[in-house]
Parts: sequence; C-alpha cells; structure tokens
Amino acid sequence: MTTIMYGIPNCDTIKKAQKWLNENNIPFSFHDYRKDGLDEQLLAQMYTTSNWDQLLNKRSTSYRALTDQQKETLDENTVSPLFIEFPTLIKRPVVVHQGVAIVGFNIKNYQQFFAV
Repeated sequence: MTTIMYGIPNCDTIKKAQKWLNENNIPFSFHDYRKDGLDEQLLAQMYTTSNWDQLLNKRSTSYRALTDQQKETLDENTVSPLFIEFPTLIKRPVVVHQGVAIVGFNIKNYQQFFAV
C-alpha cells in the first residue's frame, strides 16, 4: 500500500517530514491541498483515521483569523467546510500509511509509526 503525505509544499514541517521519509527510504506521494484539492470525500477519508480536533491546527494564522464565535462553535459539522475553504487549518503533514494516519511531524513518532 502506498504512503501519501497531505499538505502544502512551502510548509517547513512538510519539508522536514519529506526529508525524513526520503532518508529512511520510505516512498510516498505528495497531495498538495491547493493544487490537488481538498473536498468532502477526502476529508471523510481523513476522518476515518483522525478526529477533526486532531486535525485542527490551532497555531495557524487561519485559525487565529476565525471569529470567536466560529472558534466556540467548532465541531465536525462546522469545521469541515472551513477545512475545505482554508486547508491551512489542518495540521501538517497528514501522512497515511497502510490505512493509518499520523498527524504532524515528530522524529520519534515517525520512527515508531514506520518501525524504522
């Protein structure tokens, strides 16, 4: 089964994760939210392996730009259209490997996840 990394290419965390995968000879394809799109179907797939609150990047500029009311009423139904409109609200990267996802980048977590 293939490994897919989801994110945006100019993200420093994406670059670190890509470098780690390459150095550990883990082949992957890259899905650029802006270029390749993010729709309800892809989001539904992500929800099968991660909860919406695990995906939410509260440190992003996009999150800080939300109104207080939007932040207070976030749930799976309200955040999904925001994820699609503002993909930078999703933590990066999301890597799906053998049907399981890991969100964010941490070397120790990646070593355990990929059993390197």
